[in-house]
Amino acid sequence: MVFFPIFDPTFILLIPAIILSLYAQFKVQSTFERYSRVASRRGMTGAQVARDMLDRAGLHNVRVEMVQGFLSDHYDPRIKVLRLSPAVYQSSSLASLGVAAHEAGHALQHRTGYLPLQLRSALVPVVSFGSNLAIPLLLIGILLGLPSLARLGVYAFTLVVLFTLITLPVEFNASRRAVALLETGGYLSGQELVGARRVLNAAALTYVAAALTAVLNLVRFIILAGFLGRRDE
Repeated sequence: MVFFPIFDPTFILLIPAIILSLYAQFKVQSTFERYSRVASRRGMTGAQVARDMLDRAGLHNVRVEMVQGFLSDHYDPRIKVLRLSPAVYQSSSLASLGVAAHEAGHALQHRTGYLPLQLRSALVPVVSFGSNLAIPLLLIGILLGLPSLARLGVYAFTLVVLFTLITLPVEFNASRRAVALLETGGYLSGQELVGARRVLNAAALTYVAAALTAVLNLVRFIILAGFLGRRDE
């Protein structure tokens, strides 16, 4: 049996990801709060903008609903529902319109068959299964000195990393679509677009932090599983 050390030196690898994650959370909350206090000139709410964007794109079958939570906004491609948090659904702020347009961008990705979105959707059930198994397999493998089991945990976690990496182009593309929709649709203009773009850029940083965390954790797990294999030889 291999003893699992109280101090795992590979944890040092996560320090950059932890710092970036903390900064990203601060950035998205402070930026959203700042621009949630700036109302758009047209006065349309996030729900109204999302509905209008979808209708203009011919997506009359996509529902717009309110969901509880802070920045819990998302588009569900399985049942074609765009869900907006209360702070976005009911507000006419620049922050709210930016987020609403971003989710509408996901609906447009779905309609046009945007490949990264299709890949991410296809990976959801596999990643859910893999993420539940990865850490237990790795820990059990290390504790019991079973390198083959630890490697299975690494393979399972690789799916999680792949999912976070595919998420990046999906989110970046949705934000680009959002800014274009806000401008061409006449919902925002000039400095208003600058504010909405800043909100979206701050939100994108959280996905970058999540991807970096996943990648560095995978490196850690590979090192731990490799060390275990050498100990077993």
